[in-house]
Amino acid sequence: MGGPAPRYLVASAAEATIVLRRMARSGWRTREGFALPEAAWDVAEQRLMLFGRVPDIDTAALAVLAAARGAGVVVIADDRSEPGRAVLADLSRIGAVLRDPNVDPVDDAAGHGDDGLPLTDEQRQLLDRLGAGETIAAAAEAEFLSLRTANRRIAEARKALGVRTTREAVLTYLRSARGETA
Repeated sequence: MGGPAPRYLVASAAEATIVLRRMARSGWRTREGFALPEAAWDVAEQRLMLFGRVPDIDTAALAVLAAARGAGVVVIADDRSEPGRAVLADLSRIGAVLRDPNVDPVDDAAGHGDDGLPLTDEQRQLLDRLGAGETIAAAAEAEFLSLRTANRRIAEARKALGVRTTREAVLTYLRSARGETA
């Protein structure tokens, strides 16, 4: 698996979605809720990422138990509330708790690439798909994005790369990924 299962505490469902999309692309199975009915105590090898809101202490306890058994968790809670403080304290006893949804504990370096390009993980995913021959619409659907969001991210990638067209952005990205010079 490459290390302990990740534990996140985020403030909103939108932040949780960022984490869950990335983890699903990395081969993790995602499931809403923190109850683990499996008989085996250690579920670490299952690459299971559980997520949900933690509105009360009982749900916080379920999330901590799931993390202790080896599942990854994405807890949506206000860290100023009693359940939020409790789940943060208890998860911290197990190990590091990530608060930034853009941090990838599985392979942080791979997401940002060693190519030096100023691109986000989401922009890279779209450019990878476009480079493989997918249309923007197909890439958006595969990444669970609206077409409008995909187009916006591609426009931001073009601006970050200093190119005018999507084709130029894809070519710049692919050349960099292959270690070629422009």
